[in-house]
Amino acid sequence: MASFFMMRSSASSFSCSIFLSFVLLSFCAVSRAQSSVPGMYVFGDSLVDVGNNNYLELSIIKADFPYNGIDYPGGQATGRFSNGKNAADFLAEKVGLASAPPYLGQPNGVFVKGVSFASGGAGIFNTTDESLIKHTIPLPHQLGHFSTVRQRLAKELGSHLEDHLSKSLFPVVIGSNDIINYFNTGSDASQKYSPQEYVTLMVSNFKELLKGMYGLGARKFIVTGIALIGCAPKVRYPTPTGECNKDVNYWAKKYNDELTLMLHELKSELKEFQYSYFDTYGVFTEFIQNPATYGFNDTKSACCGLGKLRAKFPCTPLSLFCSDRSDHLFWDVYHPTEAAARIFIDVLWRGSGNYTFPMTVEELIAI
Repeated sequence: MASFFMMRSSASSFSCSIFLSFVLLSFCAVSRAQSSVPGMYVFGDSLVDVGNNNYLELSIIKADFPYNGIDYPGGQATGRFSNGKNAADFLAEKVGLASAPPYLGQPNGVFVKGVSFASGGAGIFNTTDESLIKHTIPLPHQLGHFSTVRQRLAKELGSHLEDHLSKSLFPVVIGSNDIINYFNTGSDASQKYSPQEYVTLMVSNFKELLKGMYGLGARKFIVTGIALIGCAPKVRYPTPTGECNKDVNYWAKKYNDELTLMLHELKSELKEFQYSYFDTYGVFTEFIQNPATYGFNDTKSACCGLGKLRAKFPCTPLSLFCSDRSDHLFWDVYHPTEAAARIFIDVLWRGSGNYTFPMTVEELIAI
């Protein structure tokens, strides 16, 4: 892992100077971010949910029980679908903010420094909320919650509202559940649309939702593509040898391709729309093809679960879990470990490997 973060040299004094320079530059970057990002308003799914689903009484999509949170401060499950912190937590740390709290935890809050609307199981389409036992908060409903928060912010900040929102960050991590739902056995969507029609509809709906956020004052967006979800343990599990589902990955990639084109179009349509796109698919591919480079020994199976690939049954208090979570890419049947989430945000922050465009998050903040 050390080689991922600093240059090596045979001359110890030179290595020391390089390391100190890196620390100084990192400190300065975080200091600049701290001074210029007043709030972070998070939209998305279980990859960035910090506990909203805890308050959905009818939903079974929850992570408020062991062994989730085993490596989180205090060792308690918080509703994060992780053994510890998730990507939203690490991004908040980068910009010098506390983790954005779950909106449903304080439904009457003002949230000047930000809030999370993210919900496990959520998608771009409202159809991700059609099942009573899988109740979630799809992106259109999250946008409605933001509209409510904006009204409260207007009362709190008055004439400073526009400036506050224009300098805040708006991460949006969404789309995986829509693709997964399409390829589920017996999916209604697959009966109504071809995969291409469905992906195109996802992108067009997402575009309108981003416009809705922009209309409410959002200006700086961090938009992530979909990862290789066909390589998640739950998707690998039904295959004879545990290989990735190529169809799922193909259409996830097709969605990402159309998404990047849409974001480019949106930039030309909306004068003050600024964004940093994160190629999650590309980084995930790196993890799987070169696991040792990132400290992973297992990129196929879940750390917590039961059965083949620990994916036959999900992570529950009755599950088995690995002793070294840091060498696993996946925590449970779908979600990355804390270690993987940390690396994702490190790559996102630095913009290394051409995985962020048209600008890095640091550049986005500086605008």
